[in-house]
Order: sequence, then C-alpha cells, then structure tokens
Amino acid sequence: MEDLFGDFVIVGGGIAAVSCAQELSSLVPANASIIVVSAHALVKAASNWRQVGRVAESFDVTEQKATSIFADYPNITVVPAKVASLDYSSKCVRLDGGGVVRFKKLCIATGARPKMQFESDFVLAIRDTETVKTFQRRLKDAKRIVIVGNGGIATELVYGLRNVDIIWAVKHSSISATFFDAGAGQFFLPELMQPSHDNEATAMKRLKYTTDSPAVDTAASPSITGSALGPDWSTNVEIKGAAMGRHVRVVYGVELDAIVSPADFRGSQSRITPLPTEFEEKQEWNVYVKLSNGEIYGCDLIVSAIGVDPNSELWTDGNPTLKVASDGGLEVNEQMETSLSGVYAAGDVCTTGWSPAPHWMQMRLWTQARQMGAYAARCMAASNPMQLDICFEIFTHVTSFFGLKVILLGKYNGQGLGAGCHALLRVQNGEEYVKVLVEDGRVHGAVLVGETDLEETLENLILNQTDISHIEDGLLDPSIDIEDYFD
Repeated sequence: MEDLFGDFVIVGGGIAAVSCAQELSSLVPANASIIVVSAHALVKAASNWRQVGRVAESFDVTEQKATSIFADYPNITVVPAKVASLDYSSKCVRLDGGGVVRFKKLCIATGARPKMQFESDFVLAIRDTETVKTFQRRLKDAKRIVIVGNGGIATELVYGLRNVDIIWAVKHSSISATFFDAGAGQFFLPELMQPSHDNEATAMKRLKYTTDSPAVDTAASPSITGSALGPDWSTNVEIKGAAMGRHVRVVYGVELDAIVSPADFRGSQSRITPLPTEFEEKQEWNVYVKLSNGEIYGCDLIVSAIGVDPNSELWTDGNPTLKVASDGGLEVNEQMETSLSGVYAAGDVCTTGWSPAPHWMQMRLWTQARQMGAYAARCMAASNPMQLDICFEIFTHVTSFFGLKVILLGKYNGQGLGAGCHALLRVQNGEEYVKVLVEDGRVHGAVLVGETDLEETLENLILNQTDISHIEDGLLDPSIDIEDYFD
C-alpha cells in the first residue's frame, strides 16, 4: 500500500469514530481530506437521532459497510486496515502488513474490550457483532448458562434469553445496579422472572445490521475487537438455547471465584448447590463455577459481562509521553486532546482529565461516545479553543430495558450526594417508575422508566438548579402539569 495523507485521520469503527468523521466533514473545507482507518468493514453510526431535552438525545444504532455510511461524504476516505503503531515523531500511523497513513491531526477512537477474569473455552464476553454471533452458535446447544455482571449487557441478556436456564451472579444487592437502585431493581424483577417473553411484541428495534465479511481477519487477529453494541441490541437477534423453558436464579452479593473442569469437579469433594425442580439437570456439565459465597453451579456456558478496559496499549507503545489515566484510558483535556499535541481521543478509549461538572460523570456508554466524537471533531476543526460542550454539563442516557423506555439524568443513582439527599417516587407497577433525587431544595438526578413525559422538565431543573421547595410535594403529582410552574 502506498503512503497516504489525511488532514484529519480517525482510527476506529464505532459510534465515536463515525460521529467524529461525519461532524468533521460538515465543518472543514471540501478539499480537506479525512481518512477513517477501521479494522472492520462494518462500522456503527447513530441514526434516527432525536432531541429529547436540551442535552438528552435518543438514537438508533445502524451497522453497515463503512463505504455505505460515508457514501455521501466525498472528502472521507475509508482505509480497511489494522493499525500497528503510532509514530508520533513522524506524524503517522503505521498499518499492520505495511503502509503508512500520515496526518496533521489524529483522533483515536478504538473503543474498549471486555474485561476477562478467567480464560476458558466455556467463557465468552459479549461486546460486538462478532461475539454475538459466536454466542448464538454456542447457545444453541446450551441448557444452562451462568451470567456474571450487573450492567447493561448482562441485564439485556437475562431478559432476552429464551429456552435456557440462567444463573445470574451479581456483586450488588440488587439487579442492574449500574443503572438502578434497589427500588428500581424490584420494579423490574417480576418481568425478569417471567418464564418467557414475547420479544416480537416488546422489542424496541433500534439496532439494525447488514451482514458482510470483516475487513481484517479478526479470527487471525484476536486483539482486534469490534465496536460496542448499541442500545437494545438483544431485541434484534434470536438468542435461544436448548432447554424446554426459561428459569432465572439471581445470586446477589457475589463474584466469580473459580471455574472448574468436569474432571477436576469429579475429583473434588464439592457438591452442586441445589436448584428448584423446574431447572433442568444434566449428569455432567461442560464447566462448573464456584462463586465467592461458596455456591457451585454446573453450566454449559459462562458469559462474562463485568465491564471493559480501554484499547489504549497500542497507542502508548513507543510514545512514553502519551498520558494514560488510572483506568487505562488515554487522558484528554477539555479539547479532547491527549498529551500529544494534535492527537485527540474520543469514546471508550479515552478518560476525561478535567474536573467534571457537578451533574456529569463519564460512563462508557454509546450516548457519550456519540457526543465525544462530535465534540472532538469540532475541537479538531477549530482554530481556537472550544468552550466545553453542554453535553458535559449533565449526564444523560436514553435507552430501554425490559421493553420499557429508560432515561437517566444527572446523579441518577445519588452518586456523590450527601446524607441530606432524599428521593421522590412515583411507581405504577409494570408501567412506570419515577425517582427524583432532591438535595437542598434542588433536583440533582432522576430515573425515568416508561412514558413519563418528565424528561425535559427534570433536565432543565437539574441544569438550572431551580429551587423547587415550594412545589416539591406536588412535583410528581400526575394531575399537575409541573411545566406551568416554570414558564
């Protein structure tokens, strides 16, 4: 491959990379060259974007050929290749197998990879389309699986799986604790425990895929991970096991302590933890798990969903002045620029290095990936420093769980709030769950489940820090239009 040059070079194929490229294309002159280097032929883009509030936004995730997504952007060139290294002194990235892409400005958007506590043929992590396909193949013959983790992927999996028994090991005292407190967890629990779901009726189909072969042989390059799954990914794929039905056992307050082979289990004095009679049993399972509370379960497959680590090592090799945060992300300043001048980062691979606004925190979610990618593009295109975007003033996330719309605002789980914080609640079983966190007469966070129509008003109350003391008692009264108070 001959050497290439781009005024702007973006490495990655996820939402952050694509939003950065698209935003850049709209900001820079038509003769400015933009190169997107992606190891995958399929990339992800936000579509059907909709403004929910001043900051909150909703969008679908479309995955298709990079050449198709960028077809209407004549100044964007796609290079299907894996990056081997960054040669900062020469202002270029070197490609695996040869070839060089030189740049004036570079944006790193290589995402993150799943954390893997144990390596085994029977342990899978779900992160991207390829791992979903692998999971589907492996699940077809499975009668029981163990899911370890308590975030979004684990939650969607437990809800979406059919014809398989599930042991869900969570380290918290309630389900889905990454997003919800114990009260919201209890709200969702009856839906979770249903023996089966009509996914066709409840699906919010926001993830659309087209099928194509990868640009790089990912099987031969296990270090390459695809971009993160978007919202509601599980509703658009069939994830079905080999059991007669579906039963769920949630084990709270535990972590995975060990995995044991059938041979080692036979040679031990250990006993399997008994399960209710409706759970199917086998003479011998593919693998056995020991949890930190001493319980032991046999299963056909283990799904690890315990979080992600930024894909930053590639960039730090040979670049000792590239600053890395304590969580492994490339540290960026308020311009999304790393410690290397002219090198930016966005999405899961980066960690914000500035003091956050009172109602914002970084979470490696697709919403922030899109926001960071677009903001990084504006910073790269600008001739002067940009004012920090309003999306960094308040945390917002719009998604769905268990077939219900979910909106998270501000310090939605009470993160960092004091002892004087209290919650206002409105609950309609199976349909609506509203929690508003109030401290010193002001709203600091909210969890909205269902069609509440409260998101815009509550977002404004958090952003403006309006004193609600005089109307707090009626704030969640459905017979009162609270917007009338703030006209």
